[in-house]
Amino acid sequence: MVNVEYHDDLKEVQSDAALARLLGTETQAAPFDRLAWWQLLAEHCDLRPKLAVARNGAGHAVLALAGCGGHLEQLSNWYTFRFRPITSPGAEPLLDALAQDLKRRARRITLTGLPQDDAQALCAAFRGAGWLTSLEQSDVNHILNLSGRDYAAYIASRPGKLRTTLKRKSGKVATQVLTHFDPAVWAAYEDIYAESWKPEEGSPAFLRAFAEAEGAAGRLRLAVAHAADDRQGPALAAQMWTVEGGTAFIHKLAHRESARPLSPGSVLSAALFQHVIDTDKVTLIDFGTGDDPYKRDWMEQVRPRYRLDVLRPSAPANWPVLARKTLRSLAALAKRG
Repeated sequence: MVNVEYHDDLKEVQSDAALARLLGTETQAAPFDRLAWWQLLAEHCDLRPKLAVARNGAGHAVLALAGCGGHLEQLSNWYTFRFRPITSPGAEPLLDALAQDLKRRARRITLTGLPQDDAQALCAAFRGAGWLTSLEQSDVNHILNLSGRDYAAYIASRPGKLRTTLKRKSGKVATQVLTHFDPAVWAAYEDIYAESWKPEEGSPAFLRAFAEAEGAAGRLRLAVAHAADDRQGPALAAQMWTVEGGTAFIHKLAHRESARPLSPGSVLSAALFQHVIDTDKVTLIDFGTGDDPYKRDWMEQVRPRYRLDVLRPSAPANWPVLARKTLRSLAALAKRG
């Protein structure tokens, strides 16, 4: 017997022992897969959760959705590296039940940031339930697999330009890597970010709350750089990483444009790479999404991320969308012909 339920109130999920365990740190080794992450999204990012949960007595399948009305999306934001369904071991077939039951709840569902295997599994489940599906690559994820290397071996394999920069600038920049949350360092990060080339921060309150929680859990790596000859002066660069399950996640980095001649961002990155590789002994480093050129200097592999769009063909509100998709397909065929 399969039961499908929906939760708009995440406190209900927290009070369900089996479900809370599936979505907790004991089971999930990435922040984006956990109930705590979704709670922060709901609290600070004005997202309206709708967790779809299928259970059969032996396991669960969870699809963390958001929104209201007929069009649902994934429960995530710009800080989320990737989105995927969460299932108990062996409970993957429950995705079919979710896809079937969601026809009563939505006319359209759009999911972005999906890893390839998860994208294909969800696409098959929705297609099997009678949805019209569209799957396309939407982003990339840069990673580094250490394959047993220590920091010295890793840095020796970096591009010559980067190694030269580090050799020339490291003596001019002093770095500090913290494994706990420090309000003064966080204030420095926010000040640097405001002066950096980065766009306006999406939700500073969300990011700080996440950093504080990760610091309390011992997973935070918060780093700051100063000019070596002015260590009491303003910080020049700051970065936020987290470490768990053998993986280091690079969440945020920023440097002052005025300090660019010192390359404080590169020097600080090197300090963090050395720390997570030689001290934390991670096996993988994840640089999140986006194909920024500088990531290629540090990373070695690229993984695709996908966007899955599914529509109920019988819903009249979807017909204009279907018409546009059909016209685009015909135009693409004509162009190829």
